[in-house]
Amino acid sequence: MRHLFRKIGNLAREENFMHLIENIEVLVAKVLSLAMVVVIVAAIIDLGVYLINQLFASSYGQFNQVLFTIFGLFLNVLIALEILENITAYLRKHVVHVELVIVTSLIAVARKIIILDLEKVTGSTIIGLGVAVLSLSIAYWIIRNSNIRH
Repeated sequence: MRHLFRKIGNLAREENFMHLIENIEVLVAKVLSLAMVVVIVAAIIDLGVYLINQLFASSYGQFNQVLFTIFGLFLNVLIALEILENITAYLRKHVVHVELVIVTSLIAVARKIIILDLEKVTGSTIIGLGVAVLSLSIAYWIIRNSNIRH
């Protein structure tokens, strides 16, 4: 029992506690990486099934209507790959790469714009997406320029 209390007391020390927290962070990042690989595989399978169904099921001239959905599914896979890259970059250096996060966000907003049905959205939604793209682009430019200078 004393041995257990001694170990708990050692965990309370600053360096031991921080080491424990770092180990937990690494474990969580690894679990997230594995989960993201499952998501990517599922997204690729979904894309393949949808693509095959639409190629053989849609009549001539209707494929253009489905094209935006296919683009959205492709971009889902790209977004998942970018998120996986963010996680693996964190595992390598234990630092969140802001540039990667902004690029992932830009891809996500671009996906939203590509699959956007202009007949069903309001003007404020379009303005909001434009502001998001502009803000993310400026942030990316600032970070990119600051990384080049250093």
